[in-house]
Amino acid sequence: MNRRLLITGGAGFIGSNFVHHWCKNYPNDRIVVLDALTYAGNLANLAGLQEHENFRFVQGNICDRSTIDNLLKNENIDTIAHFAAESHVDRSILGPGAFVETNVVGTYTLLEAFRQHWQANYKPANYRFLHVSTDEVYGSLAPNDPPFSETTPYAPNSPYSASKAGSDHLVRAYYHTYQLPTIITNCSNNYGPYQFPEKLIPLMCINTLMGKQLPVYGDGKNVRDWLYVGDHCSALDAVIHHGVAGETYNIGGNNEVENINLVRMLCQLMDELAPNLPVSPAANLITFVKDRPGHDRRYAINANKIKTQLGWAPSVDIEQGLRLTVQWYLHHRDWWQPLLSEEYQAYYHKVYA
Repeated sequence: MNRRLLITGGAGFIGSNFVHHWCKNYPNDRIVVLDALTYAGNLANLAGLQEHENFRFVQGNICDRSTIDNLLKNENIDTIAHFAAESHVDRSILGPGAFVETNVVGTYTLLEAFRQHWQANYKPANYRFLHVSTDEVYGSLAPNDPPFSETTPYAPNSPYSASKAGSDHLVRAYYHTYQLPTIITNCSNNYGPYQFPEKLIPLMCINTLMGKQLPVYGDGKNVRDWLYVGDHCSALDAVIHHGVAGETYNIGGNNEVENINLVRMLCQLMDELAPNLPVSPAANLITFVKDRPGHDRRYAINANKIKTQLGWAPSVDIEQGLRLTVQWYLHHRDWWQPLLSEEYQAYYHKVYA
């Protein structure tokens, strides 16, 4: 049976990769993308899809209840894949209000609209509300702590992760109170094509090409588990088709790397793949800067549940994924150069000056 999906935040980084994945693998499914096109949403991320007859893009905000109601009813939506979120920790420190509004109030608005839509259609068993969240809701790990599992207590440490934790709790409550068929996924750090330049990996690639400093917070020994975005999309595919309503699934890449080592790997790839760099070797650009407030030391994901229950495991290791990503940014200057706006430059100066 063909699905009819509403994908929120589908012009953003992970959302747009998911849209491409779904259009490629399920061309007969109806896909409606809703995106507010804030600074990190970009219609260029959906290039080539607009002419497909089963694809529709709508510019709108997830906090706008009437827009949500109309889309659910007129498109007869049976599946929501909810990516829309403010997602950058640094920005949440500078301005937390937008994170509460989008991540908490927006998720509530979607849940309430979907609940009434589901009930009006006599609670079909095939309906799904997929809520895409983050491992940051679990807080920070010490070096020898076991990785986060689905039962790890929540301990968010930034306005961003707190807002995502709040949205997770709402999604869980709607399952337990109303039996709304929700599923939560908590993923580790994503990387790959279409990622906005403020995030670590594209920032390092672009700054290297421009001969600018490569800012590394603190001592650079913060550890993250890196997940290639294509692997994340295949995991979400498995969750939508085979996941159990009311469950949570952690999605990780099995690639724990210290930030400084990740940056050094990127520098080596840039030296190899990018001709005529302004500064060579690129590692000469590495600059340690003041650590950000509340910076979590380590994240790591235990993804055994999704592996044993749904048969998913990551297929791209960190070396392969970084090479693919660097090559993408080298070949898509026309995509990222327009994003380096005055607003972006002002934000960058605030964070790293």
